[in-house]
Amino acid sequence: MMKLEGALYPWRFRLVLILLALMVATIAWRIVDLHIFDHDFLKGQGDARSMRHIPIPAHRGLITDRNGEPLAVSTPVTTLWANPKELAGARDQWATLAKALGQDEKALTERLEQLAGREFAYLVRGLTPEQGQAVLDLKIPGVYALEEFRRFYPAGEVTAHVLGFTDIDDHGREGMELAFDEWLAGVPGKRQVLKDRRGRLIRDVQVVQNAKAGKTLALSIDLRLQYLAHRELRNAITEVGAKAGTLVMIDVKTGEVLAMVNQPTYNPNNKRNLNPAAMRNRALVDVFEPGSTMKPLSMSAALETGRWKPSDRVEVAPGRLQIGRYTIRDVSHAEGGVLDLTGILIKSSNVGMSKVAFDIGGASIHSLMQRVGFGQDTGLSFPGEQVGNLPSHREWRKAETATLSYGYGLSVTAVQLAHAYATLANDGRSLPLALARQEQAPEGVQVISPNVAKTMQGMLQQVVEAPGGVFRAKVPGYHVAGKSGTARKASVGAKGYKEKSYRSLFAGFAPTSAPRIAMAVVIDEPSNGAYFGGLVSAPVFGRVMAGALRLMNVAPDNLPPPAETKTVNKDASGKGERI
Repeated sequence: MMKLEGALYPWRFRLVLILLALMVATIAWRIVDLHIFDHDFLKGQGDARSMRHIPIPAHRGLITDRNGEPLAVSTPVTTLWANPKELAGARDQWATLAKALGQDEKALTERLEQLAGREFAYLVRGLTPEQGQAVLDLKIPGVYALEEFRRFYPAGEVTAHVLGFTDIDDHGREGMELAFDEWLAGVPGKRQVLKDRRGRLIRDVQVVQNAKAGKTLALSIDLRLQYLAHRELRNAITEVGAKAGTLVMIDVKTGEVLAMVNQPTYNPNNKRNLNPAAMRNRALVDVFEPGSTMKPLSMSAALETGRWKPSDRVEVAPGRLQIGRYTIRDVSHAEGGVLDLTGILIKSSNVGMSKVAFDIGGASIHSLMQRVGFGQDTGLSFPGEQVGNLPSHREWRKAETATLSYGYGLSVTAVQLAHAYATLANDGRSLPLALARQEQAPEGVQVISPNVAKTMQGMLQQVVEAPGGVFRAKVPGYHVAGKSGTARKASVGAKGYKEKSYRSLFAGFAPTSAPRIAMAVVIDEPSNGAYFGGLVSAPVFGRVMAGALRLMNVAPDNLPPPAETKTVNKDASGKGERI
């Protein structure tokens, strides 16, 4: 029959044969083409099914203090992961695995059963290389390792609020770690590996892209001063039974923050059971009414007008002043009921300060406070930083003028307070603040007349050194200038102030002859009796300032004069020894 069909239709038979030949030739050509001329296609298809790119973690940049001391370093750690599908075939070894990982066997079993359909699951992260290798040596099918980095903070709780911390993936989450995350993070690399269909590593092929380590960040913080401030503030908080405390130290000539500590604090190397309140950098996040520490600024505004000079006197008797339904009171009374401007600062007279403020007007005081940085960002770019509040009024009534002049009705941070005193100490020139090490001191802006600033430096020295002054802030061998403050705490969610709830403050600088360091100390709710700033915060200022000046090799400017020499033990020639 076939022969007959072929005989009847010879062209059809030939056509089929030709088509079959063409198909065979096409297939043969495609095989030759793919294997010889266009082999990249098959290679690409094979690679797509077996070749993988594994990220190479980048070493996070080092953070150091201004002298190169390491504050944050990255150490290599091992992360163990599993392929649950593959691990399911070794169920009899799950108990051994749980024991090696230090995990509960039942919990691990339940977790692996829930993830049975997946091909990737973390077992444990952040092991030391030795711990990770011990688990790998068990050779349990489906258990693999990744190399990662973990952040370590050598100074622990001492620098916690400045540095912040990173999360488990080594990304910055708080503090300078977050603010400079892009600078520190680096660029991960890529490694090409060959895996089988079950995801098991067969061969490490090559490094496609090397990891680029993050850059080093040098902070303005001096670790020696940071330790000193941390120790003294912690001891003071314990001694006075306070709720919290803050200390900020600034280099007057550069605007660099030399120390910034808070209590309570936390250990960033152990983030288990962290208390959010302890993690807050109070120096930049908490705002408060600064009380009498504002009087030197209000007094500077009065001196700037030219209407007042330090020797001018003000009637402050009988120690209270009625403004409508408000009564302004003084804590300490002036002898004779009259004070000059320096005496107003020494006695911290609210009545005297208010009367000076009434004469110059609230707008003058507001202008100066705005110029020194209150109600504005400090420029530190610290995550969560608050700018505080400096109210302005179209018409400055007596009540608003008086309260502003002695530090109520506005809110500031401890850093802003320290910065304002650094500006006074720098002859009225305001420098931008910095938490990163500065290679060159900035120019700054003249915000207070140099003559006024220098006059105020001398007045504030008298506040510390004159009889009846804040003697607890004194530093042996140095002239110190500063002002204490005691501010009642406002009620949260209610009008008015809390009963027997205070903030104790002291801000100042030294040495007065050539100011180098400005500092602010804030102690929140001391409870062991004393609460005045001169009793609670001034001693902390004095101890920290004494240590800081010595550590920075600042020359003393208040040494006692050398003892007069005298001649003793004359001999026959009339000569003798001089002692």
